[in-house]
Amino acid sequence: MSIHDYGWSDYWNGFWDQWKQSYEERAGNTQIRPARLIADYGQKVKLITMDGERWGAASGKLRHAMVDPAEMPAVGDWVAITTSDEVSDAVIHAVLPRKSQISRQAAGFETKEQLIATNVDTLFLVNALNHDFNMRRLERYLIMAWNSGVNPVVVLSKSDLCDDVEQRVAEAEGVAPGVPVIVISALQNEGREQLEAFLQPGCTVALTGSSGSGKSTIVNWLSGAEVQLTQDVREEDSRGRHTTTHRQLFPIAKQAVLLDTPGMRELNLWDDSKGVAHTFADIIETAQQCRFADCKHKGEAGCAVEEAIQKGELSESRVNNYRKMQRELEYQARKEADRRRKDSRSSTTPGRKDQRSGWRRDVEW
Repeated sequence: MSIHDYGWSDYWNGFWDQWKQSYEERAGNTQIRPARLIADYGQKVKLITMDGERWGAASGKLRHAMVDPAEMPAVGDWVAITTSDEVSDAVIHAVLPRKSQISRQAAGFETKEQLIATNVDTLFLVNALNHDFNMRRLERYLIMAWNSGVNPVVVLSKSDLCDDVEQRVAEAEGVAPGVPVIVISALQNEGREQLEAFLQPGCTVALTGSSGSGKSTIVNWLSGAEVQLTQDVREEDSRGRHTTTHRQLFPIAKQAVLLDTPGMRELNLWDDSKGVAHTFADIIETAQQCRFADCKHKGEAGCAVEEAIQKGELSESRVNNYRKMQRELEYQARKEADRRRKDSRSSTTPGRKDQRSGWRRDVEW
């Protein structure tokens, strides 16, 4: 296999030609070749090149230049590499500009971005139709998708375990207006054609969802091979174990690519540029009819949102989730602003900063 099986298209080929010329003029490196990062194992990553798979690692110069860890090569990235011979590890010198970037707030107390995947075209938001069915969680995934610049698709898996599929579909459509909602059962081979409609040549489709939602089973189902391990979930609460431990790309028919990701029980949002507005458009539109522009929707006179809840036009739990995520993002923004102020006060000497800027110009696209 080569990069042509992992999403290399006319778009990327033309983009590479332009980018390579500019990079060579700045960096003076005429030996670079394109590759895609298809799996991350920590110290080393697996790459796909024109000649097949190869292990690789970022150059010291690149690691030194990247101030933000989220700028480092990630699964899905197209990168520029050099190789000294046919067997040695490839050296990654630069990361090409990303079409999309899926991130979340890393676990822990520190405000830190955790990069999930890059250069994804479509994101399958997998939600199992069992005890783990959760619309509030789906709203979080929708915000992440809209913020990332990808097209979300809601995938309701394990339909063979559900006695009221139509009701579940209606609930999903209610929180994801305009977003495709697909019902599948890998066990009964139902819904496959609807998923395959998104697997066009050159497209990268990622799957995300909680542990036990069936992401790895979907990858095996669409690949036609057991490329991912799967495990049963607990019957009493439908909780799954983390079968997928790292992110990895899998080529499938039509030269499309699937990206499986480890399950996430909790999804802390990283940033919000447009996700909340997309996901809660109905609430925001209703809020514009409130008597006061600064209405908090908590008992104010003339509150259109509370009136819509009383009339059954808006779900109270959905409005509460909207408020919760607004508070969460506002808190995160304050923490990030505080961190940047502290970093600014404790930054290194001007000479050191200039040196880092110089390094960045050498490797930046």
